[in-house]
Amino acid sequence: MSDDTDGRERQQRAWYFYDWANSAFSTTVVTVFLGPYLTTLAEDAAGADDRVGFLLWDVRPGTYFSLLVSLSVVLQVLVLPVTGAIADRSGHQRQLLASFAAIGSVATMTMVVLTDGRFVLGGILLVVANLAFGMSVVVYNAFLPQISTPDERDRVSSRGWALGYLGGAVLLVVNLGLYLGHEGIGLTEREAVRISLLSAGIWWAVFTIIPVMGLRGVQRTASDSANDVRAPGGVITSGFRQLAGTLRDIRQYPQTLLFLLAYLLYNDGIQTVIVLAAVYIEKELLLDTSVSISVILLVQIVAFAGALALGRLAARWGAKRVILRTLVVWGGILVVAFFLPQNEPLGVYAIAAVIGFVLGGSQALSRSLYSQLIPKGREAEYFAFYEISERGTSWLGTLTFALTYEISGSYRVAIVVLVVFFVVGGLLLHRVRVGDAIDAVGNPRPAVL
Repeated sequence: MSDDTDGRERQQRAWYFYDWANSAFSTTVVTVFLGPYLTTLAEDAAGADDRVGFLLWDVRPGTYFSLLVSLSVVLQVLVLPVTGAIADRSGHQRQLLASFAAIGSVATMTMVVLTDGRFVLGGILLVVANLAFGMSVVVYNAFLPQISTPDERDRVSSRGWALGYLGGAVLLVVNLGLYLGHEGIGLTEREAVRISLLSAGIWWAVFTIIPVMGLRGVQRTASDSANDVRAPGGVITSGFRQLAGTLRDIRQYPQTLLFLLAYLLYNDGIQTVIVLAAVYIEKELLLDTSVSISVILLVQIVAFAGALALGRLAARWGAKRVILRTLVVWGGILVVAFFLPQNEPLGVYAIAAVIGFVLGGSQALSRSLYSQLIPKGREAEYFAFYEISERGTSWLGTLTFALTYEISGSYRVAIVVLVVFFVVGGLLLHRVRVGDAIDAVGNPRPAVL
């Protein structure tokens, strides 16, 4: 880490822009456009039995996109820990960030060729892009402890998340304008979608240049560099060897493991609410798709302000206390959603504003708090497990929702049951002794815990 405050702040400003860069993929591609478009291509290609091929099975076109996302998550669970170990072992984090972002952005840009009959190619491109996205985020997050002091960590993480939400909103507004006004400029609806996918890949690639160039001054520790040079069998072999060591060593840090378990649960609740919000709005509250789209935009915009505001509160109260308070709010949101009347959008927009406010802070402060609880020089390895906690179990909440709906036949009961993820996750987080966890891994304590 640079001792020069001005130099460190320049690195931080450059680092923020990878959140800005990759948010285009998350928002424009995964959340809004690719799912419906790829489903339509699969429906067009379906045979007389209304099935399309997926690996060794024939599946309904409506499940094709979700199965692809699940496949990419499984691959991330397998690949991300090794990615983190290799990043720490090689000492070339900046080059790896550039490489993974390049693979993901090129795969996303290639989606512009997805015309009739190319649903299989679309599936391949989605899996490649989503896998590269996860690998790049592991390396990106690992820079956080290297470019910020313990007392700066919450602020820096919050600003990165805030800029990411703002970037995702900016490009989404442009693409929604293109999509809604496609006839006026002589485009078909499908052409507008493909151009939107192309724009997300270009956005990801262009803005990645800022962190790749701006993080050139970040230095690895001397002990890591020595290990890199002497590692037998090459970087990849030593990466697998180091991963095995990490799986053994992480048990020495029970408070860090307890945080990961808490994060696994409450973040799964957060992700489930975000993923299923449109279903609840349209199927239970009987509101139009335009309401769902505008809710997504509102959440993105408010999350920008929320991440910054909660980052400031963390400087006074500590990240753990702020996260716990946001989890109480999340639980309250679900209870209020249970009682929302049908065909009245005002309550939905009010809840969306509250979600946006706590969403950015919950995620940004979880990242910064975790960065305090991991050993120096092994950041990428440990952030790989963090990403797995975020992505690898993201089916728990959706499965709970689906089973509850299957039994009760009520979306309202299914949504309110998710409160358990925030309650149990919050109770586990409350038990994490942050100071002891920081001491155990040998990091300096921030002024406010």
